[in-house]
This record gives sequence, C-alpha cells and structure tokens, in this order.
Amino acid sequence: MRPYSRWISASALLLVLALAPTVAAEGLTPWDVARLRSVGAAEISPDGQHVAYVVGVPRLPFDEDTGGAWTELHVVGADGTSRPYVTGRVNVSDVQWTPDGSAIAFLAKREGDDERSLYVIPLGGGEARRVLTHDTGIGEYSFSPDGRRVAFRSTEEAPKQLEELEEKGFDAVVYEERLRPAQVWIAEIDLAGTAPPGAEAAEPRVLTLEGSAKEIHWSPTGDRLALTLAPTPLIDDDYMARRVRVVDVQSGRVVASIENPGKLGQIAWSPDGQRLAMISGADINDPSPGRLMVVPAAGGTLTDVLPGLLGQVEDIAWQDDRTLVYLASKGVRTLVGRVTANGGSDTVVIPEGDTIWSSFSLADDGAVALVADSARHPAEVFRAPRLGAAPARVTHHNGWLAERDLAPQEVVTYQARDGLELEGILIRPAGERRGQRYPLILTVHGGPESHYTNGWLTGYSLPGQVAAARGMAVFYPNYRGSTGRGVEFSKLSQADPAGKEFDDLVDAVDHLVAAGLVDRAKVGVTGGSYGGYATAWLSTYYTERFAAGVMFVGISELIAKIGTSDIPQELYLVHARRWPWEDYARMLERSPINYVEQARTPLLILHGEDDTRVHPSQSLMLYRYLKILGNTPVRLVLYPGEGHGNRRSASRLDYNLRMIRWFEHYLQGEGGEPPPADLELQTPPEWPGKPWPAADDADEPEDDGEPEEHGGDAAG
Repeated sequence: MRPYSRWISASALLLVLALAPTVAAEGLTPWDVARLRSVGAAEISPDGQHVAYVVGVPRLPFDEDTGGAWTELHVVGADGTSRPYVTGRVNVSDVQWTPDGSAIAFLAKREGDDERSLYVIPLGGGEARRVLTHDTGIGEYSFSPDGRRVAFRSTEEAPKQLEELEEKGFDAVVYEERLRPAQVWIAEIDLAGTAPPGAEAAEPRVLTLEGSAKEIHWSPTGDRLALTLAPTPLIDDDYMARRVRVVDVQSGRVVASIENPGKLGQIAWSPDGQRLAMISGADINDPSPGRLMVVPAAGGTLTDVLPGLLGQVEDIAWQDDRTLVYLASKGVRTLVGRVTANGGSDTVVIPEGDTIWSSFSLADDGAVALVADSARHPAEVFRAPRLGAAPARVTHHNGWLAERDLAPQEVVTYQARDGLELEGILIRPAGERRGQRYPLILTVHGGPESHYTNGWLTGYSLPGQVAAARGMAVFYPNYRGSTGRGVEFSKLSQADPAGKEFDDLVDAVDHLVAAGLVDRAKVGVTGGSYGGYATAWLSTYYTERFAAGVMFVGISELIAKIGTSDIPQELYLVHARRWPWEDYARMLERSPINYVEQARTPLLILHGEDDTRVHPSQSLMLYRYLKILGNTPVRLVLYPGEGHGNRRSASRLDYNLRMIRWFEHYLQGEGGEPPPADLELQTPPEWPGKPWPAADDADEPEDDGEPEEHGGDAAG
C-alpha cells in the first residue's frame, strides 16, 4: 500500500499537523519551512548596474499539483529595487546576460515547447522571445563574444526504431547500455530579433567529440570552446572521469587536452584567452573539487595557485588577464579572495563573517553580486560596487521571518577523543533557561564530502529552527572527512567507514552534555545519505547513547551498497579505497545490520522509491531485520517518484512533519509504541485561506498555469 493512500484530494482547506503543547507560539513550524523561498544563481550585468537572478517558489501543498518548486526570473535594478520579470508557474534556469548586456537569456520549457528552449527577455521591457529550440532540448549553453552564435549541449536522438518498439510494449531496459551521450552543437542566433519575418537560420552543426559533454565556455577571442567530456553519460564517469578539452570552433578539432587530476568543478577563460582556471580535486582520491588551478589554454602543467589552502574553493572568476577572484569555504565560514594567476599574491577582499557567501558574479567594472544566507535567512542577493566594499543585501524574499522568534545559533569547537579539533554549529533551544538540560538532535551531513556552514540550517530534512522552537537543541557537526578544511582533513575518513568519523559524532554529544546543555538520556540523531549511514550506525552500534533516530536515504550494508549504487568508482576511489571482495569481513563489520540484535533505538526510516544513489533495499533490509527481531520500534516510509532526496512539495512537508513528530514523541513525549502511521491533521484557524503571502519584492504566482512576464515594469 502506498503511504499517501489517506491523504486528502481536492479541498480548499489547508491542513496542518496538530502541534504539541511544547511549540513556541512564534517559532518556526513545518508549514513555514514549506513556504520558504530561496535565491539560486545570480548574474550581474556587464556594466554592473543590474543583477538577474532566479528564486525558488515552493508549490502549495493541497492547493496545487505537487511537484518541485517553481523557479522565477527577477532583476535587481541600479536603484537596488528587485522586480519580477518571468514569474508564476514556470521553471527558469541557466540565466545569462547576452554579450552586449541588453537582454537576459534563460532556458525554460514553456507552452508550445516539447523540450527546454532558449529565450531572451529585454532588460528594458517586453515579452520573452524564444530564440532557439532543439529536438532533444537544450542544456548548458554559451554565447560567442559577438552574440551571433551559441554553443549548446543536447543529447542524441533515440533511434526511431526503438521508439516504435517501445510503443508496442518492447520497453525492456538494458542496464547501463543504450546510452545517449550529450553532444555539443553550434547554432547561428538572432539575439536582437532583427532577422526578417520568416527568415530561417542555418541548421545547427554538431561537433564530433569522443565522450559526453557537460560544461561549455566560448573563448573571449571567439575561436575556441573550453568544455568538459566524460567517457559516458553515467553519473560515475561524470563524477570521476570528466576532463577539460579545448576545441577549435571552425574545425571541431580538439586542440588541447587538459588532464585535471581529480573531480572537476567550474572552469573559466582568462579575458585574453591565454589561460584557463578551474576548480579541481588535488588528485583522484580527493573527495571534492576544491583546489584552484591555472593552466595554459594550449595545454601544459596545472598550477595550484592556492597551495596549502585549509579550505575549499567554491566559485571563481577572472578580474583581468593576471588576476583571479575566488570564493572559499574555511571551516564553517566563507570568504572572497583575490590571487594572481601565478599564485604570487593572495588578498582577502570580503572577509569571513556571519554571512555565508555561496556564489558570486563579477562585472567588467569590478562590481560584484553575491548569493548568501545567514542564521537569520535563506539565500538572498547581495551587491557591492567594487571588490573590497562591504556587500549590501538587496532582496528580501521571506520578510515574514521577522515575525518569527528564531533561536540563537553559534559555532562550537570541541575535541575528539584522539585530540583532533572539530567544529560544528549549535542552534540552542528557544526560551532556554540557564541550568536546565534539553533534548538534542544531532544532525549529520551526507557525503561525507560536504560540510555545514554557519548560515541557514533549517529545511525539510534539517530540523533546525523548527526543533528549537519546540524546546530542543540541534547540533550540526563537521566530523573528520568533511570538506572546508583542506584536502588532508577531507581524506581522514577514507578506508575507515564508521570508524573515527562516527566516533566524532558521539564525542560531540559528550561535549554538549559536559557543557550542561544536553540531557544525555534524550539524544536523537538524523541525517540523509552518508548522514543516514551515520544515523543507522549510531542507532545500532551506539544504540545505548541514542533515544531516537530518523534515517533518510541511508546506508545499512556496505557490500550491497557498492553493488547497487550508480557511483561504484566514486565509492571506491574517495570513500572505501577497497572493493568488497578485498575485505568482505571488514565491510560487514562496519555495516549497521551487523548490530541489529543489540539495537534499542526507535528508528524512523524514510526513502525515495526511485533512488539510484542509495538503493531503497538499504532501508528495506534494515527495516526488515529490526522488525523481525522486534526489540525496538521501527517504521519505514517510502516516497513514490522520489529519488535521492525529496523534490515534491507534498513529500517534503510529509517528511518534515514525520521527522519532527518522531523526535517529539521519543525525546519529549511518552515514547513507547510509535506515533500513529497516519499524520493527524486539522484546519489551522489562523489560516482561513492561503497561508502563503507574496514575497516582499515579487508578485504572487498566478493559478492559470501560464508564466507572467513583467519585463515592461523593469526599465532599471
């Protein structure tokens, strides 16, 4: 039976979980989390006067068809005012300025489109105009410097014979075969809309390249493309085997092969077209791309221009032919720096602080736009007139958060049992009283090549301020193996799964208990993916220490994990460092199912039925073993149509409600048997209609299924 069989269909009433008496009147609720808007990418115009950005607008549970958030296009003008350009039920992506800065380009699948197409909307106002479509859709794209051509990525068409056979029921899937590599195409384009009516552009031409393409960048000199190729479209090859190639535009010939040593992040041309900068792993065993490297565009040796950086580079841009600007995570904070292309000089231009920068965009005149969050708000747009000036916040998409009583948040440093210094972020219980001990939810990040920063830490799967409003502390540890502290630190957990890395989590709890904040008998744990592995481990191996667990898309058995995942090479190269057949006994020893007989921690397990990263069998196996033994409460919730994490609004709200209720029941309530399988819902009297106000600087999405265009209001 599907877990949503009792959820209500068409009803104008919005329902909310009956909250426990411990809820703070003005604290954040799961329904608040469900309506949070968040800024995605932001791009500053070449002249530095405007910033185009996308904002995610969640769909309204019970009020419209469930699905992922809508993504709208907005523009901040020279006066600092944000105006909506394309809003409503639309998904805008890959926003770029046209080379002359007169219009904004974006990808979207709109009425009349079979696949994603390329659109432009004038900065000065008017309707968005489709300028390019392709039979199999358009992926990443890059304009030539003169704006007359565009290079774009698209997959091969499926053979018509296969399509005809599928229509007749011959739809068998040949696993990891019949792959359709992404190809690079070059098309003429009319960005200004000056072509005579009825004029037809030449057919796009495809470049014959070996492999599957992803990132594409046209050179500033107009004669070459820098792109990345993986041997196949498989996610494992994309992670571990994607390499940089420079291609001559005219002939389509590869003129330079650049062998980045490990995982690959962003790449960028120098303004003179002589060099390429890239974010790369230090070597094939580096868990995450985080080193800033520069190489001649003609090929040659890569130079790490920030050697020894005890952090991770997240974003880059060239300021001039000799200077790079970079954004880096350092521990739980971020900074923006400037470094010469030979690594000779490194200067911080935006220092570490309480604002967490996640990306930036640099204008020709040195103005900069940034996306950032903080402990008080999700991601918003910031802008500074030049590097070195303090960025000012220019968007406020969740102004209603000012009405919520958010709990204090702080950075905590503690020592592991072997003396290693570690960091984490603590959200204290709302209304905390000195000398009183509180329940704790330990929230473990996935990866483990990831880390928490001291920013916004509340989401559908992150208890954060929702749990704090209910009188619980929440701690987010950056255990060994996390990123943000250099390559050596990120490798500390390799070949030692569930070893010292997860001992670090218990040591974090001990630190907070010793500090007098946490009740040792009321500690819960949650996390997704590798954080789900940690949850399963702490709920079995360390079961006497944890009173409740909520495991999301987690790992329970390492041998089967490698055999059922779509990233076996990645798991081997940057995690396990050995194959199962090389040491079956050790992998079983480090699997939570090996300790199910001693488990006494009530465990809620949640998983997407379509997950290819961590197969649902990992959750099914742990659930079944615990259920057979019957020594502790266990519940399994499967989400149809969801993969490695929930995308749909209903699935996200359902998850958040169940997670919070589980912890309330076992950390604050009577415990014992699990709460009811179905969520108890009631009509919120304070919300007689839609509880979703429009953003402070954006229009409410329309309900007619068509996107709104407001470009005419945005003269800037």
